[in-house]
Amino acid sequence: MNPPLEIRARLTRGGFALDVDLRLPASGITAVFGASGSGKTTLLRCVAGLERAEPARIAIAGEVWQDSASFVPTHRRALGYVFQEASLFDHLDVRGNLAFARRRSGDGASLQPLLELLGIAGLLDRRPWQLSGGERQRVAIARALATRPRILLLDEPLAALDLSRRREILPWLERLRDELRIPMLYVTHSGDEVARLADHLVLLEAGTVRASGPLAEVLSRIDLPAIPAEERGALLRATIGERDARWHLAQARFAGGALWVQDPGLAPGAAVRVRVLARDVSLALQPPERSSIQNVLPCTVRAIVPGAHPSQALVQLACSESLLLARITARAVDQLGLAPGTAVWAQVKSAALVA
Repeated sequence: MNPPLEIRARLTRGGFALDVDLRLPASGITAVFGASGSGKTTLLRCVAGLERAEPARIAIAGEVWQDSASFVPTHRRALGYVFQEASLFDHLDVRGNLAFARRRSGDGASLQPLLELLGIAGLLDRRPWQLSGGERQRVAIARALATRPRILLLDEPLAALDLSRRREILPWLERLRDELRIPMLYVTHSGDEVARLADHLVLLEAGTVRASGPLAEVLSRIDLPAIPAEERGALLRATIGERDARWHLAQARFAGGALWVQDPGLAPGAAVRVRVLARDVSLALQPPERSSIQNVLPCTVRAIVPGAHPSQALVQLACSESLLLARITARAVDQLGLAPGTAVWAQVKSAALVA
């Protein structure tokens, strides 16, 4: 197994200080999430060598790019960088943009697998202005990968796209995650993108790491105020079970139960991710009867902390081996007598398949 990606960096710019010490997976997508000004882009720039942090250690699968004795300049680092804007060369067609990147790498291998992976084989003769926003960004990703990088850095690659274009490109990003064997650092403000794409999550706040770990584990924690209240929720790894053809529903089975969701048309046994937001979970002491809420799960209260507003509380629930979060009023906590160990029924008003 490859050694992990190491990022240790301390950098001060004016009134801002970045101070991180991370060991990240050697493959898959690590999402870097946090509010504006938390240091997400600065972290990527340190990895790329565009910012020189001191002290620092940047190592990719054992190859040291920076430490106390050495500093490899950006042009000698085997990395790909994708920005918010595609930044393609307007005077070149898609073929020319990719050829430019390939010449930089000195690699004469065929680009056909990459063209097929990103679905751009039919775009080679087009100029950037003839492409949609989603197509331009896919070409920009292909250009970054054409250099045969050891790591791919993506700085909010969907931020400049409208909702329909984001939905267009997300499946291609999933393919990259599933088929490439290099680490990807993915900066985003979007909880939806994190839930759909990431394997690992780094949560930044004011230049420091508040949490770093497997995605579902970090999302289910209740001690992380840096996650916005509207984004709080749990991510469940599930498989498609039985279908209700009459109502176009399918069961998503997870360790601890099952949830009815919109039928995605996937075969039984297909792996999916289910996002359950804390605001969509209510609690009852008895199993509800004759309710419009179809998903009701027996759980046990694990922990309760104050919510983002004094009127609210955030409740962590154990549903067998899985964790859920519920955002309810502090008054409800008091009236129901909730405390760690209380048996409750979690009523899931909405659950969304995100992948």
